[in-house]
Amino acid sequence: MADGDYTLTPTVPLEDGERVLHSFRPDRRTYVRDHAWMAAIAMAGGMAVLWMMGNAHVWTGAMGGLAAIAVRGWYVASDELGVRWDLTDRRLLGPARRVVRLGEIKEMRALGSALQVVTLSGDKHLLKYLDDRDAVRARIEAARPGGDT
Repeated sequence: MADGDYTLTPTVPLEDGERVLHSFRPDRRTYVRDHAWMAAIAMAGGMAVLWMMGNAHVWTGAMGGLAAIAVRGWYVASDELGVRWDLTDRRLLGPARRVVRLGEIKEMRALGSALQVVTLSGDKHLLKYLDDRDAVRARIEAARPGGDT
């Protein structure tokens, strides 16, 4: 894939007779909540490392952890929150040209607010910052062959 080919939404055309059942987008509140948790962990980790090193200014670890996650969250927010996945009656279509045939899904794993889709060939795709990860999983399961569409 060339550098200019990446888009945040599916670009693969639908097949004849294929229809989009649902579209999944990240949730802004979930994104902020997940980053708050990451910041808390980074702050505690930074303080712990400085404490183990015998640094008298342990509090600077908290400031560093908070700053790192805040900058990361601000910097990637427009990309992360602009992603869209489309579930059709045949495939799961992701950013750029990501395509997962529903019959090729081996398993789906819950990872915090994300859903990891693993294919029979071992490819892994991550739908991130979902407000209801379990509902997304249920919709994908229902659309799979033998599911209840």
